Amino acid sequence: MTIASIDIGSNTILLLITEYNTQENNIKTLANFYESPRLSEGIRLGDNLRREKINSLIAVLNLYKQQIEKFNCEKVLAVATNTFRLISNCNEVINEIKKIFGWDIEIITGNEEARLTFLGSIFPTQNNMMKNVIDIGGGSTEFIHGNISSIYFKKSFDIGVVSLTEKFFSNYPPTEKEIIHASQYSKNIFSELANNYSGSFDTIAVAGTPTTLSCIKQNVRVYNEIKVENSFLQLNDIETIVKELINLNKYQVLERYGQVVSGREDVLLAGCLILISLMKQININQVRVSAKGLRYGVVVDFLVKNSLLSFSNR
Repeated sequence: MTIASIDIGSNTILLLITEYNTQENNIKTLANFYESPRLSEGIRLGDNLRREKINSLIAVLNLYKQQIEKFNCEKVLAVATNTFRLISNCNEVINEIKKIFGWDIEIITGNEEARLTFLGSIFPTQNNMMKNVIDIGGGSTEFIHGNISSIYFKKSFDIGVVSLTEKFFSNYPPTEKEIIHASQYSKNIFSELANNYSGSFDTIAVAGTPTTLSCIKQNVRVYNEIKVENSFLQLNDIETIVKELINLNKYQVLERYGQVVSGREDVLLAGCLILISLMKQININQVRVSAKGLRYGVVVDFLVKNSLLSFSNR
């Protein structure tokens, strides 16, 4: 069975195409695609998603439809996250997408986003060791603590790379005062995690911020999932990159680091500050980077619910 999974995020829209082998009971990644239309730009709770952004969404989905047809996908799964939780015209947009493409888009809650992210990040682990998962998105950040059997803590925090950038950064490069205020805000957001979930837990960081930072650390200018998957970022790696970013405008960021930062050249600093704040609150010095996460979790969850795959974490 070939399955397409679409993650409609606040900054990016991701497409994963997988193949589930019923005999071997495994999921094989066939392709990943990435576009960055930044749907959440300027969005506040209760706003309408603007026509230009709806058109951008449709344009991306048209590109993805071509890939879905190319791979002869038998099932299309699509979820929308924080932006669709905020906008007031979400039903109208979903109905329009349904009419054009025939796909059902599910708007998932922050807690469900956290659960599915955890599911995708730890699959196909065979051990029952406790893990932390960090997912820094455009409009929210999810933190989850658990193992293959149970999730013991999960929360979607109201902070993301786009929302933090729009809230604090009006200059490129940002001023020292802006950076201090953004860092303090991030620290306060995650204060309830202070001194918890630390120690020897394997901490997995997913989504664009950690994968981009991993590429920068390895001097990879064009995204390479093989090099990113299961690479490690130390706290001082991130802090070193921050020291570079605070002296660059968004055009210089793109020139310095290459294609790998395209679409997030102006929000990467905010992502770094969020990740640093969270790591310091839970007192860890290292994260393991994964290119998986929500869109993988959506596939795993679908297979489990349809009794095609056995997996303990529901």
